[in-house]
Amino acid sequence: MLRQIAEGVFVHESEFLQSNAVVVQGRTGVLVIDPGITVDELAGLAEDIRELGQSVVAGFSTHPDWDHVLWHPALGDAPRYGTARGAAAIREVLTHPAWQDEVAEGLPPEHAHEIPMELLGLITGLPAGSDRIPWEGPVVRILEHRAHAEGHAALLLEQRRVLVAGDMLSDILMPFLDLQAEHQIDDYLAALQLLESVAEGADVVVPGHGSVGSADDLRARIAQDRAYVQALQAGSEPDDPRVGPAAPLEWLPDVHRWQVQRLAERSHEDG
Repeated sequence: MLRQIAEGVFVHESEFLQSNAVVVQGRTGVLVIDPGITVDELAGLAEDIRELGQSVVAGFSTHPDWDHVLWHPALGDAPRYGTARGAAAIREVLTHPAWQDEVAEGLPPEHAHEIPMELLGLITGLPAGSDRIPWEGPVVRILEHRAHAEGHAALLLEQRRVLVAGDMLSDILMPFLDLQAEHQIDDYLAALQLLESVAEGADVVVPGHGSVGSADDLRARIAQDRAYVQALQAGSEPDDPRVGPAAPLEWLPDVHRWQVQRLAERSHEDG
């Protein structure tokens, strides 16, 4: 079910990790951002859009993780965009002969048989440096950075004062660094600074996973995520409830410890 969060802006929350798909009304149809994640949820999203009297005229994937590059035939064949780097990253995956098996390894077991693979990753990269989504609707600024995944982008809906954060600024997940990147910590801190620089222009924040938040939540989440990453940088234990004994998901402390271990190994490798 679509929930309105601002004028002409709606969110659909998936059962899996509170994954958020965003629908933005334009002059001739809607822009769909990060639709997901099961076949039934995507078909339901398409039906909800039809009930609004709208059709899909564009899609956008904030980054190339499998749960952000999904699609369903019921959404139509509108162009699906991403950043040049993000599109290139998922396109490279699709060149592997066994790419479906590779993707399947990362799927949640409880939903693996429900994830549509046929249209996964068919993203058109916008020209490098593009700062707007090309569509007939409210201005959507592209804020590209290198935190979490290559070619990751947040989106600022300037006229609607909504920040779509991709896989950042979650209330249920701590920062997941891109451990393949060369400068994981610096990249993440730079991305947080970028998001902070546009925070005055947003009354609503939509994370890729978690609860939609207010302007106050946006600032608090930036501060919390910065404190987590700075603790990793300093080699200290973060004071963060998302990775503590009362973590919202029981496996998060294990992921946190794995991140710490990988960062330590990388530091040792780099001397």
